[in-house]
Formats: sequence, structure tokens, C-alpha cells
Amino acid sequence: MQRDKNRSGSSDEDLVRDEDEQPSLGAKIMHRLRQPETTSDMLLAAKGVIAATAAWALSVGVLDSDVAFMAPWTALLTVHATVHRSLSRGAQTTASSAIGMGLAFAIIYFFGVTIWSFGLAVLVGLLGARLSWIRDEGVAIATSAIFILTSDEPMFTDRLLELVVGVAIGIAVNVLVVPPLQNRQAARYVDNINRRMGTVLVEMADEFSDGWTTDGADEWLNDTESMNDELRSAWQTVRFAREAERENPRTLLRSRPKWQRDDVSYEEILTRVDEGISHLRNLTRTLREATYNEGSWDERFRTGWVEIARDVGYAVADPDQSVEPLYERLRQLSKDMSDSENLPKIQWPTYGALISSLRHIIIIVDDVASARAARETD
Repeated sequence: MQRDKNRSGSSDEDLVRDEDEQPSLGAKIMHRLRQPETTSDMLLAAKGVIAATAAWALSVGVLDSDVAFMAPWTALLTVHATVHRSLSRGAQTTASSAIGMGLAFAIIYFFGVTIWSFGLAVLVGLLGARLSWIRDEGVAIATSAIFILTSDEPMFTDRLLELVVGVAIGIAVNVLVVPPLQNRQAARYVDNINRRMGTVLVEMADEFSDGWTTDGADEWLNDTESMNDELRSAWQTVRFAREAERENPRTLLRSRPKWQRDDVSYEEILTRVDEGISHLRNLTRTLREATYNEGSWDERFRTGWVEIARDVGYAVADPDQSVEPLYERLRQLSKDMSDSENLPKIQWPTYGALISSLRHIIIIVDDVASARAARETD
């Protein structure tokens, strides 16, 4: 198959040069460490350490607590990936822990601490964790009750004070220590999907110029399915990015040029990218079905369509390219084919489908590639 020959037709010199240009292990590690996802994970771990340690130090040094477990524990529970989650989960942790303490107090007062009362406390705590308004942190009911029941001196007032201190420190650390904004991850997903779409179009044009097989079309279909999987990950990242912007002081402190102040609508961009993938899949299926058609292709159409498809692929991968000339070229190709008197009639429906799919992709490229603020370019 021509496509495979092109991929494997490199000379020995080229292969040696490619091996020489492979990044070293240290470079790979540094590249991985500079990824936004890695940075966010490391930052979240660091904030957890800071919050728990600060809460413990405050409990021991200021509150003079003999068993300073509640403050660092709740501080650690309160540190989440976004400020919004810290606030909502912190409120749930406070409510759940307070309920757990009240449960432990009732168990001790009425039944004392026995194996049966301990089990009853855990059971009631786990059932209470199913309440919808504290579901995320509801297990704190059972764990708080366990802490109190296993403590030599419960001292409910001190434990409640430590609880409030821990939650407050956890929220403060998450707000003050570089609260995350995940737009870079969203931009990377958008850019990578566009590059992959462009690569498929270029490969499709290269192979169609000489002929193709169903195996090549099947591989392109697999590529579009993989793009859909990546698109789902992009949607998750965008939703998380929107959550990260809520109650985030960095959104108020960011200073951006006037032309950048309107937020990029990743939701609209991803919707358009999804449409682009669908049209690319439809284009691939059309070519796949065309392998079973009898008769030869009109060389004028083949040459013109291949040149436009290849340039569209480059435009998808590069947001700085203009697609307006491509639309005009495709319109002219359609007009030329319509005016032709000796066009093979058996292939005309296929020609029309290929032109229509490529037209839709060009329109989508114009929308997506023009949103340069949402693209991460080198």
C-alpha cells in the first residue's frame, strides 16, 4: 500500500539521523515535569503538605492540643484541585465532622464505648454519608465518630475548634498558593486534535493521488475514533477549567491585553471540532466505499481535490493559515466539474460527497483556526 511505503521508505541515513535526534532520558523527564498536568499534581501535593503541617503546628503551638489530629486531617481533606471544590468540600467536611462528633457524644452518653456501640456508631455514620448534601465528604461522619470514640479524652469543644481551624487553613492555602487555572490543558487538547485531523487529511490526499485501499481507509476511521476519545478528555478538561475559574482570585488579578479580555469559548470550539471529526469520518467512509466502485476517476477532479484536501490538512494543523482561498478553490472545482460534458456519470455522486465533506471541514477550520487564543502554537 502506497501509504505504508511512504512511511517506511526512509533511507538508512534518515533513520540514523532520526535516532541521533531522539531526546535523552533527562530531556524527556524535564519535558514531562513541565507539562501542565504534572505541575498541577505536584502543586496540589505541595499545598496538601503545607496545609496539614500548618494546621498541626497551630494546634500544638497555639491551641496547646494534646491530640492534634483533627486540624491537620480536615486541612488535608479540604485541599482540592480547585478553590470552588475546597469551599464546597470544606463546608461538607465541617458539617459531616460535626455530625460525627455529635453522634459519638450520643453513643458515649447513652451506651458507653463497647464493641456494639462502636459498631453502631460506624453503621449510623456510613448511613449518614449517603445524604445527598454531604455525599462527597459524608464518610467524615464515621471517621470523626471513630476518632472521638478511640480518644482517651474526647473534649468535644477542642475537637470542634480544631475542625474549624483545619478547614480554614485548607481553604486559605488553596486560595493563596497559586490556585489553578487549567486553560493551558484545554488549549493543548484543541491544538493536538486539530493537528491530528490535519495529518489525516494530508495522508488522505497523498494516498488518493495515486490510489488507495480499504485498509488505509480503515486506519483513518480508527484515527477518528481515537480523536473522539481525546475530544471527550478535552471536554472533561474544559469543565474542570471552568470550575477552576470559580471563586478564583487569579481571575481578578490577571492582567491581559484588551484584545484578550473576552474568555475563549472552548465549549463552542470543541463543538465545532466534534463536527469536524464527524465530517472527516464521513469523508473517509466515502473514500472507503469508492474502492468498490467500478470505472476510472476523472484526473481533473482527482488532481484538484487532492491539492485542496492537502492544503486544508495543513490549514487545520496551523492556525495561522487562511482558509478563505481554499473555499474559493473548492467552489471553482465544483463549478468546473459541473460544466464538464464528459464527466463519468457513475462517479459523480462520489465526487459530490467528497466536495461536500471537504467544504464542511473548511468552514469548521475557519471557525476553529481563527480562535488563535484557544490554540497552543510553537
